[in-house]
Amino acid sequence: MFRYYRIGEEICLAGPGEPVPGDCASAVPEEVRAAARLTWLFYRAPGTCRASFLVSDLNQLFQKEENASWLSSRELSRNASPEAAVLDREENAAEKAMLEDYLHQGRLRAVNVCQPGWEQVLKEGAEGRDGAAGPAFLPAGKKKVNILAIGDVGSNLLTGLHLLGGDCISEIGICDLDDKITARWAFEQNQIAYPWDYDRLPEVRAIPADQLFDADVVVFVASKGIPPVGSGVKDVRMYQFENNRKIVGMYARMAREKDFRGMFCQVSDPVDPLAKTFLLESNRAEDGTLDWKGVRPEQVQGFGLGVMNARAAYYAKRDPRFEKFLTEGRSFGPHGQELVIADSIDNYDDVLSRELTQKVVTANMEMRALGFKPFVAPAFSSGALSILLMLRGEWHCGSVYLGGAFMGVKNRYAPNGLETEVLPLPDPLYARIREAEEVLKGIC
Repeated sequence: MFRYYRIGEEICLAGPGEPVPGDCASAVPEEVRAAARLTWLFYRAPGTCRASFLVSDLNQLFQKEENASWLSSRELSRNASPEAAVLDREENAAEKAMLEDYLHQGRLRAVNVCQPGWEQVLKEGAEGRDGAAGPAFLPAGKKKVNILAIGDVGSNLLTGLHLLGGDCISEIGICDLDDKITARWAFEQNQIAYPWDYDRLPEVRAIPADQLFDADVVVFVASKGIPPVGSGVKDVRMYQFENNRKIVGMYARMAREKDFRGMFCQVSDPVDPLAKTFLLESNRAEDGTLDWKGVRPEQVQGFGLGVMNARAAYYAKRDPRFEKFLTEGRSFGPHGQELVIADSIDNYDDVLSRELTQKVVTANMEMRALGFKPFVAPAFSSGALSILLMLRGEWHCGSVYLGGAFMGVKNRYAPNGLETEVLPLPDPLYARIREAEEVLKGIC
C-alpha cells in the first residue's frame, strides 16, 4: 500500500497518491524490514503542525490536519481518511503488522517536507546519539542550561535543577537585569556540594544577556510583574500577558539572530500563549512575514501544567471522592482558566472532574488569601521536575504545539521524536479539551 524509498541513509514512506521528494531512490523490501527507523514524510503548511513527531497511532498517518483530536484514539479513528481502511485489507495485513511493530518499538516517525530545513530534521537522531534520551535535536550527553530571571520562581527552579540535575546537566548559566542577583545566586549555589564529590552538581555561573542562547536549553522565567497580594486581580496570568509578550518577543528575535537550535522552555505566565508568542516571533522575518526559518514547534514547550497536575493530586489525596485521579486521572490544557482535569479516563465522571478542576484553578487564590504569592510549587512541579523529566526523555506534563496552539498534555521526547500520549478519551472529556483548544487559539 505504501511506497518506500531512500533519502540518504533514511528509509521513508508515502501513501497512495502522495508526492515524494525528487532526490530519492526506491527501497527494496529487505531495506525496509531492516531499517533502524521508518519516516513518514507528509506535506502541511509550516505553522499548522509540528515539523516532526513520533507516531503514536497509525491513524495519525491518515489525518487532514493536526489538532487536539490527536490526543484521542477514538477521534483519530473517526477522522481518518478512507485510505486507513485499505490498510485493514487482507492483502495488506503483513505491511500493517510491520508498521505496528515499528510503532510499538518507537521507530516510526513523521517529518513535514514543507518545513524549511526539513532535510536536517530527517537526519536528527541518526548519528552520534545511540538512543540517547531527550530531544533528538540536542547533542548527546549532559546539557548546558541557561535561565533568564532569578526572582522568586527562577531562584527556586535554579535550586531544583542544581540539586537534582547532576545526571543530565553539565552547567547552569543564570541571567538577570540585576547583576548583584546573579552574583549572589552563583555564589550561594556553588557552595552547595557533596563532601569529597565536588563535581557531582553542575556549576552555576552568571552570564550576560547576549549569551543566553549559547546553550542547549533556555529556561524563560522573566516577567514584568505580578499583581500584589490584595490587588483584586482574578486572572493573574492573563493580566501579565500583554507586558510579558513584549519581553518574550524581544528574546525570540534574539534566538533567531543566534540561529538557536536548542530547547526553549517557557515558564513565566501565561505559559501557553507566551510559548506560542516565542514560536511566532522567532519565525518572523524583518518585514514582519512568517517565513518559518526560526525555531521549530517541537523546540518550544510550555511548563505550567506540572503544578496543576500536582495540585489535582493534592486534593485527590485529601478527598476520597477524587481518589481515582491518583491512578486513573489526567490533566490537559493550559496553566489557567481553561484547564481540564479528568478524574479518570476509563471511568470518567464529568461532574466530579469539573469540581476538581475548579479547585485546582483557584488554588492560587487560596494561597494569596493567606497573604503569600504561590511560586514554590510551580517552580518545582512545573519547572525543575518537569524540565528534568523532559531532558531524561521521560513522560511529563507540558504544553506542546498541536495545530496552532500549545496544549498541555502528557508527553516525552523519545529518541525518534516528540511523543504525545493517545488515549480513548470519553466524548464529554474530549469536548472540554476542544473548548480549551479554541480559547487558546484565539489568544495569540
